[in-house]
Amino acid sequence: MKNYVLVDDPDVRANLLPMTYCRPISELRVGITTIREKWERQLGASCSWKTVEYLQAKYPCKEGPDTEFLPGHVIPDVGELHNPWDIFQLNGAAIIADYEVITRDRASQPLSPTNHVIGDASKIFLEEGAHVEGAFLNTTKGPIYIGKDAEVMEGSCLRGPLAVCEHAVVNMGAKIYGDTTIGPWCKVGGELNNVVMQAYSNKAHDGFLGNAVIGEWCNLGAGCVASNLKNDYTTIKLWNYPAQRFLPTGLQFCGVIMGDHTKCGINSMLNTATVLGVGCNIHGSGFPRNFVPSFSERGGAGAGYNDVSMTKFFEIARRMMARRHIELTDKDIAIFYAVREIAEAYR
Repeated sequence: MKNYVLVDDPDVRANLLPMTYCRPISELRVGITTIREKWERQLGASCSWKTVEYLQAKYPCKEGPDTEFLPGHVIPDVGELHNPWDIFQLNGAAIIADYEVITRDRASQPLSPTNHVIGDASKIFLEEGAHVEGAFLNTTKGPIYIGKDAEVMEGSCLRGPLAVCEHAVVNMGAKIYGDTTIGPWCKVGGELNNVVMQAYSNKAHDGFLGNAVIGEWCNLGAGCVASNLKNDYTTIKLWNYPAQRFLPTGLQFCGVIMGDHTKCGINSMLNTATVLGVGCNIHGSGFPRNFVPSFSERGGAGAGYNDVSMTKFFEIARRMMARRHIELTDKDIAIFYAVREIAEAYR
């Protein structure tokens, strides 16, 4: 039986930081599923990873006599990832491609008559246990996928292409535009437009988020807003880790790129094209810098930045993960210590 390994291209992986600090490229979610899950569905076989050394304990490489190596940054039938913004730019096409594969020859759970559908109702798919009541669902631009045991509360307005993955929650009155993925166990409210949330993260309250990528175990407090367009309408520069400077993107719209376990307090304001590393804690008045290195804490305009101690970081991570009955493992701890060491170069 052939063995498949998804390989991290070192240059691509570096360009995709901070999203690849804690995972191989193929573990990124684009569309409904991760890149690895797309490959496995297409190949009909499981895949392992060939990645950087500090990730190998959690993501081991299983090579055999008949191993085929595949590029981890290639999304089957959709395109390639090279930069963080490719995640949200390719997301709409990836949702449509995933929807076609996942729902083929399957019947959706019935949609409650309390909902109002604009467009083709056959482009709405509810997995077992999904609960949708009193929502407005628009499929004129693409399908809407509601995962297993996910909930969409009353008064929500959803436009496809859209994925609300398993156990995710859309709070009352949320406004979610197309090309958006709400990853597993995420909770969202307010207004979202072309956002990709990986998993286990929350933006549960009012506030705008657009053209953004949010890692795992992040939290955006009530009233947190992130600009995705400059006042002068000029194209955007974004922090690039390998170059250690801001580089042109050619984009007019780009919001926040947020690494795992980063938190933003209530009423936080994030400027256009802000990059926040892993384990950051942003709170207080005023805008933080457009690039905040991993394990940094910022407490207000002019207050400067302090290091987040690893003891404090692990305490917060354990408390948050325990709410989802997930343990912070020794492998995870080793990864975060490695990320902390790497991040020192960007301070």
